[in-house]
Formats: sequence, structure tokens, C-alpha cells
Amino acid sequence: MPFLIHINYQMERNGIPIPARFKDWAQTALRCARRRVGELSIVLVDEVEGRAINLQYRGRDDATNVLSFPIELGHHVRSALLGDLIICVPVIAREADEQNKKPADHYAHMVVHGTLHLLGYDHIEDAEAKAMETLETRILAKFGIADPYSEREA
Repeated sequence: MPFLIHINYQMERNGIPIPARFKDWAQTALRCARRRVGELSIVLVDEVEGRAINLQYRGRDDATNVLSFPIELGHHVRSALLGDLIICVPVIAREADEQNKKPADHYAHMVVHGTLHLLGYDHIEDAEAKAMETLETRILAKFGIADPYSEREA
């Protein structure tokens, strides 16, 4: 199998998509980014754990929707390992409600967004942001999910 996606629920699964959905979203992102192999972990956490991880690794004392931790093996090491995504379930639920989105659509967006970060995509510079957002939108459209950035641009 070219892709190996691990799903780890660190909280109750109620209202959270099943592992197959997370795997499908991540695998589609990898394929669309022209990856042939890849291994990553998706960990679903509560707000307390999400906040602690964000504080420890980014110095921000709040929980955020998705954190991406690319594997750091050095340029000379070839590996299918990509890294880890930490998804904060309460933040996803809150944002989906505030943005009038289906929770599953928002989960899909955050998995795609985080997976692209693991592959080196970023949105710091305007040109990088446009490229990343265009690819995210194309991937999400494969699932019938509307452009998550259209509201911002309207």
C-alpha cells in the first residue's frame, strides 16, 4: 500500500468522522500533491491537550484547529514518513458552527491543509498561500466541498 495513515482518537469518538474518512482525505491530498508514498499520523485531541501542545511547540496559549509536525530526518535520509497532524476536535466543531459549515467538511479541510503542510506547502508569503489554497480547493472539490476561502475573498 502506497499510503499508511494512522488515526488516534485521544477522546470520545462521538460526532467525529470514522477513520476511513480521515484516511481518504489525507490520501487524496497526497495523490493530488503527486506523492506516491507517504505515512502520517492524525491525532484527535480535546481542547486541553490541543492548548498544551500549541503552547509547548508554538508558544501560543490557546488551542488551534490543526497543528502539523513534519518529520525532520535530514535531507540525506529518504523516508515515506511525513509527520503528524494534531486536530483539536472542539475547535473544529466551534469553527464549523461559526462558519456555517458541515463539521465533516471542516475536518476534511483541516486534514487536507495539514497534510499539505507536512509536504512543505506554506501560506506565509502571498504566492505560497495562493498556491496552497488553490490546491486545497481542488482537493476538497473532489469530495463536493465548496471552496473554504470563497467567503474571505467575497
